[in-house]
Amino acid sequence: MTVTLIGAHGTVKTFFYAKPNRPRTLTITASVQFCETSKSPQIGNIQGNLKFARARRTQIKVCGILGSGFLSVIGRARIDRSPHFEEGSMSQVESTHIQVSDVWRRYGRGRGTFDAVRGVSFTVRPGQLFALLGTNGAGKTSTVELLEGLAAPSQGSIRLFDGLDPVADRARIRSRTGAMLQEGGFISHLTVRETADMWAGLTSGPRPVAEALDLVGLAHRADVMVQNLSGGERRRLDLAVSTLSRPELLFLDEPTAGMDAEGRHATWQLIRELQEQGATILLTTHYLEEAESLADHLAIMHRGRIAASGSVSEIVADHPSTLSFGLPAPWTVHDLPVSGEAEQHHHRVIVTTGQLQKDAARLLAWADDHDVTLERFTARPASLEEAFIRVAGDAGARRQEDDE
Repeated sequence: MTVTLIGAHGTVKTFFYAKPNRPRTLTITASVQFCETSKSPQIGNIQGNLKFARARRTQIKVCGILGSGFLSVIGRARIDRSPHFEEGSMSQVESTHIQVSDVWRRYGRGRGTFDAVRGVSFTVRPGQLFALLGTNGAGKTSTVELLEGLAAPSQGSIRLFDGLDPVADRARIRSRTGAMLQEGGFISHLTVRETADMWAGLTSGPRPVAEALDLVGLAHRADVMVQNLSGGERRRLDLAVSTLSRPELLFLDEPTAGMDAEGRHATWQLIRELQEQGATILLTTHYLEEAESLADHLAIMHRGRIAASGSVSEIVADHPSTLSFGLPAPWTVHDLPVSGEAEQHHHRVIVTTGQLQKDAARLLAWADDHDVTLERFTARPASLEEAFIRVAGDAGARRQEDDE
């Protein structure tokens, strides 16, 4: 369940899990994101007891890096209001759902060894959607398989849910995670409903099969055999199966591969809804538009290493924007008042700049002062696709230099 609080320090999103303790009492443990500014959310904790008194109102103690206070609670943990969080000397408590530290994955032995993953490190906080991008063979799937506990890293460490090992603690992790693989391996002569029923029988506390199929838009195809599904419909069945357990942590490996545009956008909306319900999601994708639309944080892999990481805006900000326009004679690029690099091809000028707004304003003012028409004037910020191509190219060039 996701609860949103409005307090003195901004919006507070809590993702919590409650288990029966004694009649009319629930024990609450929560991870709290204090979204104080536009900076990355900070993490704190909630712990306490929720008692259903006649007034259906109670309080639970809040401790976090912004200080401490009490939250007023109504009914089944719907937050009514929150007081001011006073600044205090509380120690910082960082919570993680994925912690990857200097992880390597090696295939083969002796001279035939190949390192598919080379010293990868990243962290995923509760409630985040983290996208892992990369060229073919970059090591994305090899990394995700390590996170899922399908293999142990050759070197380094992976911890899920604040300290659990994906391999050694698999029994404790399994019920809390879901995975959508690139290939589901379904039995072709079973129907969609029979397939979901089979997987539900292997899942602890699954959601109803009808609900799972309706969630991904396959309710009307429930009696169709898997072999008669389109590629996009099979991916939606993969997604339905991966969410049967209502996982806290969901791995999505190329979730919209093979889908048409309508199916992709519908799946994106479903992924957003799962995140809003409190799920932490790790996504791998070849669709840069998908990562740009969904990800809170992303990393770009190239040849087994992370070449760049950050939010979409942070990664794009490191790459230049462009201005393009037609420049009539006798004017040349040497007459233009821009800080960026300008190139002229026939009568068309392209300016690459790190100061898009300022250079655009200077150009338009100059054109107005000199009565010049800049035909088909276009200002375009850097895109994730451009940043991706540049990052992958730069990483490849550095690797070639290292090899030499």
